[in-house]
Amino acid sequence: MTMQTQIDLTKVAELSSHLQEPNWLLELRQAALQKAAELPLPQLEKTNLNRWNFSDFSLPILEEKAGELPSYAKDFLFVEDKGSLFVQHNGSVYQLKVDDESSQKGVIFCDIATAAVKHEELLKKYFMTQATKMEEHRLTALHTALFSGGLFVYVPRNVEVTLPMHALFVLEGKGIGTMPHVLVVAEENSRVEVITNFVANPEAPAALQNAVVEVIVGENAQVRVATVNDQTSETVDAMFRRALVKRDGRMEWTIADLSEGHMISHTKVQLPQTGGSVEVNSVALGTKELRANFTTEIEHVGTHTASNINTRSVMKDKANSILNSITKIEKGATKADGQQSGKVLMLNPAARGDANPILLIDENDVTAGHAASVGRIDPIQLFYLMSRGISQAEAERLVTLGFLDAVIANIPSEELRKRIYQLMERKLLS
Repeated sequence: MTMQTQIDLTKVAELSSHLQEPNWLLELRQAALQKAAELPLPQLEKTNLNRWNFSDFSLPILEEKAGELPSYAKDFLFVEDKGSLFVQHNGSVYQLKVDDESSQKGVIFCDIATAAVKHEELLKKYFMTQATKMEEHRLTALHTALFSGGLFVYVPRNVEVTLPMHALFVLEGKGIGTMPHVLVVAEENSRVEVITNFVANPEAPAALQNAVVEVIVGENAQVRVATVNDQTSETVDAMFRRALVKRDGRMEWTIADLSEGHMISHTKVQLPQTGGSVEVNSVALGTKELRANFTTEIEHVGTHTASNINTRSVMKDKANSILNSITKIEKGATKADGQQSGKVLMLNPAARGDANPILLIDENDVTAGHAASVGRIDPIQLFYLMSRGISQAEAERLVTLGFLDAVIANIPSEELRKRIYQLMERKLLS
């Protein structure tokens, strides 16, 4: 199946020219657009994407935004006067602020268009070359061809960023398609935490978000990245998270998938060297007629690597989702330890959620395990709460939040935890 879209090489050239990009980036875009017409869609367990809209959209007009952010977007800003902040509206940079401490330490925190000019060699080295590549499938190729805006974070070796770095991507406009990109590079012995929020205007639903977050974790570096997605019921939300963890590096993902339309949430982490480790804590709340695939995939290649996938999903109304947890331990990855836990709670008879644990092990000297469950709210729990004067609706809300709290409680940022709880409570009561 070939891709049908109104975007051609001329429009790609116009986009690149508007952003004043170097020739290599223009050539990469052009090659990616041609590849997108040939490559298949992502192959996801138990999910057919052929009828999803990945091509009927228009690119946003790139211009500077002025005035105040709307209230729905402001609710995602926790930085106040501390830390670094990046805000993007559709494809345009709305706000950029770097805290003094990070700047003095040589940390780079800027939009990708600026990085392509001022930090060209760094961007060329890491952009779509290590954690992920445009040839992965049709959507990564389309993203490479049409991405506009995005954030580049670079932390030099032996540097610790003490304050979380925040990014907010706002999607607005009927029929609009955006391709935000986040690239985080942490060199040897460095530390950084990045919080990214992808939100949409509920009154001006868009057509497509095709986002990539890629992370390079250097030797003995520690990186935390949180992503919160809250897109409308009319939007196809495709989120691809990728990480490459080098020797003794540590990667921690925190994921909150709260979109309401069609969603791909795919996280893939490579552990190619000795001692690399990753922790994935993920929650999903599906409402209305959500159709979603939540997949976490870990590849153990190096020795003494470790991974833990902890996922909780709640489906409400007519929401339908697949929860895939995949741990691959390659031949030679001795002493690897891969653990996973996936649990699904369904609140309505029409809601459906499937948990699909997968262990692919080609080495004997390893430790691996999984736990998976799918079910509805325990009537005994409801009876206990209702016998103490709590209404059924409130009892269901308390049980649901308690179910998700096993993951949310692990989020380091108190403000992020509060915002996720607020969003979930709003969706549970709607």
